[in-house]
Amino acid sequence: MSHIAYIGIGSNVGNKVHQCEQAIAEILVVDNHRLLAKSSLFKTKPVGYTDQDWFVNGVIKIETALEPLRLLRELKLIETRLGRKQTFRYGPRVIDLDILMFDDRKIRTEELQIPHPLLHERQFVLIPLAEIDRNLIHPVLKKSVGELLDEIKEDQGVERIETQRA
Repeated sequence: MSHIAYIGIGSNVGNKVHQCEQAIAEILVVDNHRLLAKSSLFKTKPVGYTDQDWFVNGVIKIETALEPLRLLRELKLIETRLGRKQTFRYGPRVIDLDILMFDDRKIRTEELQIPHPLLHERQFVLIPLAEIDRNLIHPVLKKSVGELLDEIKEDQGVERIETQRA
């Protein structure tokens, strides 16, 4: 059985655009994942811990046969392979991969929360997600990604990187 997953990708250490592109390539070789959509990449201000470099963020939509927990474990292995080291919450990272949504499932465990618990508060997630599917419905809040994005009033410092597409 196949599933639809939206994965958030971010980096703020080293060659950030390359790290994000490398992560996407790695995700796609796992279990024959199929890329259905890919957002632009965005330069974004750090959230939480602000004394660090800006991030590059984006979102991909994939088709996967993996169940959510297995997908999460594969994403963590990719992070490790690409050089991610455990630091502190919201600290700098070579790569960060998060399952944002998975089908229309709601999961709340110690290890995994779907939809991602903070996605509705973050422009750096909602802007690329809206670029892929503005009408995607948040399974808990029952609002579209576009509506959630419109509800955020402050500018959180998200700028499209224009040079990556040729």
